[in-house]
Amino acid sequence: MDNREISQAVIGRLPRYFRFLGELKDEGIERISSQELSDIMKVTASQIRQDFNNFGGFGQQGYGYKVEYLYEEIGKILGLDKTHNLIIIGAGNLGQALANYMNFERRGFLFKGIFDNNPDLYGKKIRNMEVRPMEEMDAFVRENEIDIAVLTIPKTSAVPVAERLVRNGIRGIWNFAHVDLNVPREVQVENVHLSDSVMKLAYNINRFEKGERS
Repeated sequence: MDNREISQAVIGRLPRYFRFLGELKDEGIERISSQELSDIMKVTASQIRQDFNNFGGFGQQGYGYKVEYLYEEIGKILGLDKTHNLIIIGAGNLGQALANYMNFERRGFLFKGIFDNNPDLYGKKIRNMEVRPMEEMDAFVRENEIDIAVLTIPKTSAVPVAERLVRNGIRGIWNFAHVDLNVPREVQVENVHLSDSVMKLAYNINRFEKGERS
């Protein structure tokens, strides 16, 4: 694969390909065509081929794709052939729910610690991991080679916390705080605005209802 820029739309579809291919692999399916994958995923076959061609194609004309090989190659593109040490900042309901999500480990994201500024939560165990005070975060990130931080804190706290994380060498931030973070180019940020997602759902419901009435 060359160094050309891959569109965010293509990158956004890769986890979905990975998930469906994993299910096919678990079902014992060894080979699949772009049309068969299209029928399952509701993405056009031409779109699938275009997406895969960004990374070298993976298939053979008239022969289809080897499911396990394609699953592994997309996993490599997504960086899932490596492990990532992860901490959660914010031990409220969302932080605890994410900490208890066991599927992270299956994908190579190793939960190493959870932090909060609420003294009432210090020492509380979440999946056998004690909630730590924020004062310990900086040293913990450095000493445990943490490369991803998950922010489930109020937006007023997110910016200064992100700045501290950057100073201590964090490489990626999964941001659930409702604020955009201004970080150096080498630090990757994935924003998850839950209200945006539910508003998009409301829009699609509204659009469908209008279509039915027209």
